[in-house]
Amino acid sequence: MVKTWDQLNELQPTVLKMLKNSLLKKRVAHAYLLEGIRGTGKKEIALLITKALFCDSLLEGYKPCESCNNCRRINSGNHPDVHKVEPDGLSIKKQQIQDLQEEFSKKGVESLRKVYMISDADKMSVSAANSLLKFLEEPSSQTTAFLLSEQPQQLLPTILSRCQILSFKPLSPQAMIQQLTENGVNPMNAPLLAQLTNSMDEAYELNGDDWFAQAQKIVVKLYEVLKRGPLEAMVTLQGDWFSHFKEKEQINRGLDLLLLIFKDLLYIQLDKQEQIVFKAESDRLRQYALETSGRRLSDQMSAILEAKRKLSANMNPQLMMEELVLNLQEGSSFV
Repeated sequence: MVKTWDQLNELQPTVLKMLKNSLLKKRVAHAYLLEGIRGTGKKEIALLITKALFCDSLLEGYKPCESCNNCRRINSGNHPDVHKVEPDGLSIKKQQIQDLQEEFSKKGVESLRKVYMISDADKMSVSAANSLLKFLEEPSSQTTAFLLSEQPQQLLPTILSRCQILSFKPLSPQAMIQQLTENGVNPMNAPLLAQLTNSMDEAYELNGDDWFAQAQKIVVKLYEVLKRGPLEAMVTLQGDWFSHFKEKEQINRGLDLLLLIFKDLLYIQLDKQEQIVFKAESDRLRQYALETSGRRLSDQMSAILEAKRKLSANMNPQLMMEELVLNLQEGSSFV
């Protein structure tokens, strides 16, 4: 879905303020590096500024109109003077950069202006990076490059030095919730996804993942049986948890979900129910919140954080979970 300037400004106001000033002063750099984690709007903003450079009817001197012929063609991906390069397999090959250079040696099809966008620029092979460097060293006044990267430290320092670097901040949970719901994610699920990841792409993947849907049910069940005694909790660990959470990354995800349940209980006690993320379980959680204390919840959250630390230190996952379950039942923190 194409996003307007105002929509993207809510996500990355600092980046767009700098670009707005460049457009108004007609001081657009010949190369930009857009760096930040997945899902923070790098590609969308690169396209937005590309439209501003080609737009026939700019609004307020910097916003693309989104309705002229150039804006529409850029949105549909078929403007003859806008070129995109993406990894071919695992990397961007030298030939891809050479093809780009050859294309740019020709005159623009409709004007002198040309734009190229390189996604995952950190995945350029050494030879591709060296070819790009030559390209950057001889910029045309009418050429603008957008290099997009999640790992700018992988790029040659000489390439970095020739780019204006724009750093994209992770999205706030509220901004993520809004984006997710606007794009069809159930409003009951969006708050939970926004707490688990800063990446829109990962949030969409989790939203459609059957494993993740089942993981939520198992974590809620584990919390509920914790109140019934150690035997039933251990049976649930053996019967449900260990068969579903097998890899270290999966176990860590399960602990994150468990931690969010205890956070929700604390939010309910603090009368901040708008902040709970297990929306579908809110009625049951309100009842559970009446049956515990803030001090106990704090101790239990400390126990989960300690379990995450032990998992990262390669403690045996089964022993770690059995120890955690006992500590959660006692409600005592441990070091």
